[in-house]
Amino acid sequence: MKYLLLLLVTSFTFIAAQENKVQKDTMLLKFDQITVTATRYAENLIEIPYAVTILNSEQLQMKRAYGIDEVVSSIPGVLAQSRAGNQDVRLVIRGFGARGAGDRSNYGTSRGIRVMVDGIPETEPDGRTSFDLLDLGSAENIEVIRSNASATWGNASGGVINISTIPSSENSFARLKMSSGSFGFLQTQVQVMSKLSEGKIFASASNTNYDGWRSHSSSYRTLINLGITSKLDEKTDLKAFLIGASNVFHVPGPLTQKQFDSNPEQANITYTQRDERRHNRLGRIGLVLDHQLTATSSVSGMAFASPKYLQRSERGTFRDFTRYHIGGNLVFKDRMILGNEIVNQVVAGIDEAYQDGAILFYSLSASNGRGDQLKDNKREGANTFGAFLQDELMLNEKLSFILGARFDKVTYYSESFIDTKYGLQEKSFERFTPKAGITFRVSPTFSLYGNLGGGIEVPAGNETDPSGTYGQDLVYLLNPLLEPIISTTYEFGAKHIVSFSNNDFLKYINYDVALYHILIKNDIVPYRGGRFYFTAGKTSRNGVEIGTEIQFTHGLNLRGAFTYTNSKYDDYLVDSVHYGKPNKFANYVGNQSAGIPKVFYNLNLSYSPENFYGLTGSVGLQSVGKYFVDDSNQTEVPSYSVLNATIGLKEGLKISNSISLSAFVSVNNLFDAKYASSAFINPDVVNGEAYFLEPGLPRNFVLSFSIHLK
Repeated sequence: MKYLLLLLVTSFTFIAAQENKVQKDTMLLKFDQITVTATRYAENLIEIPYAVTILNSEQLQMKRAYGIDEVVSSIPGVLAQSRAGNQDVRLVIRGFGARGAGDRSNYGTSRGIRVMVDGIPETEPDGRTSFDLLDLGSAENIEVIRSNASATWGNASGGVINISTIPSSENSFARLKMSSGSFGFLQTQVQVMSKLSEGKIFASASNTNYDGWRSHSSSYRTLINLGITSKLDEKTDLKAFLIGASNVFHVPGPLTQKQFDSNPEQANITYTQRDERRHNRLGRIGLVLDHQLTATSSVSGMAFASPKYLQRSERGTFRDFTRYHIGGNLVFKDRMILGNEIVNQVVAGIDEAYQDGAILFYSLSASNGRGDQLKDNKREGANTFGAFLQDELMLNEKLSFILGARFDKVTYYSESFIDTKYGLQEKSFERFTPKAGITFRVSPTFSLYGNLGGGIEVPAGNETDPSGTYGQDLVYLLNPLLEPIISTTYEFGAKHIVSFSNNDFLKYINYDVALYHILIKNDIVPYRGGRFYFTAGKTSRNGVEIGTEIQFTHGLNLRGAFTYTNSKYDDYLVDSVHYGKPNKFANYVGNQSAGIPKVFYNLNLSYSPENFYGLTGSVGLQSVGKYFVDDSNQTEVPSYSVLNATIGLKEGLKISNSISLSAFVSVNNLFDAKYASSAFINPDVVNGEAYFLEPGLPRNFVLSFSIHLK
């Protein structure tokens, strides 16, 4: 690590020496990207002491717009792996979100990362996130915070992803997009926006059908998204959002190594026999109000309500979930000028979210539908409350300091209406989380930063709910052995853009580098495929993330993202009483953390000839190193690399003053590599064989056509 630091410092010194070659006002727009998610108020990316990436609308073009892995895989530190080619994605940032255990927590949701759409949370109070309502086809930009964000957002040790669907265009438009591809992929999307006198109204609707490559991996989703922005008066802005979706996806399940080698297209026979699937029907309404109190202070509020009706065939039972998720926040901001070139920015607020509802567990019928036998009728609820305060002091536009802290309280509720002897059980987790950061701007286009932050991640709902495998597991509805995962992150980074004038080869080089050291305690340890959990482990992670973009002259562009992570267990001693072996212990100290590859990277080379109807072509390489899937480090997923290619019309071929056409064709996995795109973490082992591999798609294509009216 010390040699890497020396190399980075040397590189920074060399490139800073090139500032006399910089055309001062040429590429400043590159750093005019504004984040509102990282600090909860608008601020330039180069000024904040966090690792943040913003994907703009240009980078989101020419995608299937189905799984979030298609867009965030290009970001350093973010591991996004599609499980079956649909929206069910394994999402990991800096190792957070990687944990899993057998059939109980390896598909359907993500954890450890806070996901929002237009600033409204998709993440539930227990930290789990499903991707049913992610409207990637209408996304204008995506902000990804990789730094520890718990002191700002609460249960978000792995960072934050915020997707904005508000059109940036100030002109009314309508767009029809149709896409077709391999394995029955068919998607139709309509998007419209109309300018109002004091705002805009916009809507989108999409329908996606996908047969899937593997057996039992089909999926179908219909999604409708409506929104309006309006200026109520000179000081007040209102945003309203309404979104709904019906999403069905079948789960093909994991394979053993032998099954993968012989026929990766097959599904897990148990999953097929039980027709394991999820049918999620849900909606959400959200309101955001911003009011300017004075010239320097403002207040904003957000409120949302999300009803959910979820049906599943899962682990031998048919389950009906009826849930409601409600919440909101209130945030005060004040910007004070304290003296000559001294500015102080204060933000304080509260967040509140509550989810509750009933779960009915039925037997499976002969056709794998809802059977006649009601096995359980229980309530499962969670409430999260957070209060935070942050102060930023900016000196001479060169130096800034951030200090902040947050208090969080998460409470779980569980009650069985059949086995009433338990009564209503509650368990609460509380945590005070501090943070500090510093940014030094070497030049208008070059900054160095460091931060120290605490993190909190509460156990997910299925981890607090023990399975009745042993007599002692039947004492509680809520696991008494669990505590929050606590982390401390030390981070150093740099952000820089160098522009070259009078150069026939280069236009600019843009890069960001982040180095981090994370200490984690209370790691959640699974017993017997996740039937029971306790918190006992300690983990340390060291990592390097490098993101770069090189813009050559005449339309050639190279983007890259490189991630190195060394995550190992420092304290992990498991007594094996639950395995039927009293007084036996397994010591995993020094083992690599399950589900986290040491190395993964992404390279993309594109060429867009100037003045050629927006024609563009690109070739991308995605590579993921090998990693263990179990805490004992006995089972390993091999490394893989896949090559993808795309060609299309990005800007649109102008047919008339009001009509333009655009299209693209992509070929993914160009060389038809055989690989495991994802894996079950801490998988079930049956007759000595681990069921853990989720095969990646073979060579496949997507053809898309769009017509744009304005």
